[in-house]
Amino acid sequence: MALSDKINEDLKAAMKSGDPVRLNTIRSIRAQIIELSKRGTGTSITQEEEAGILLAAAKKRREAIEIYEKAGRLDLAGQEKRELEIISAYLPKQLSREEAEAVVKKIIENAGAASMKDFGKVMPAAMKELKGQIDGKIVQEVVKKQLGE
Repeated sequence: MALSDKINEDLKAAMKSGDPVRLNTIRSIRAQIIELSKRGTGTSITQEEEAGILLAAAKKRREAIEIYEKAGRLDLAGQEKRELEIISAYLPKQLSREEAEAVVKKIIENAGAASMKDFGKVMPAAMKELKGQIDGKIVQEVVKKQLGE
């Protein structure tokens, strides 16, 4: 089942259940998918583009949680956490930090990287390999750590 079909089914279920947070979160994802599909290229949305929408939405929620917690607004942070949980259910399985470290280690070996000077070589390759599987911030931390920041 395509993501857009699953979103539409879940939207109907959320309307019936009366859960406003779930309903609004699914509506926002659906709106972004529709917006992307009507971009005028005549091609359908790829799974990578769908994952990009979900990753961007999840990233926004994580950043909002951090800001709200710093401001002491735990009520708003809680709502953002709930939205993040809903969005995360649609994301592909995420890699653990250890799995990402193993992938980055192989990339560093293949690139022949030895120091932080090679960060520009390693980071794009790592992001290409790990895109959609783990947060880019974590990838950056792992690359810096392994190159000896």
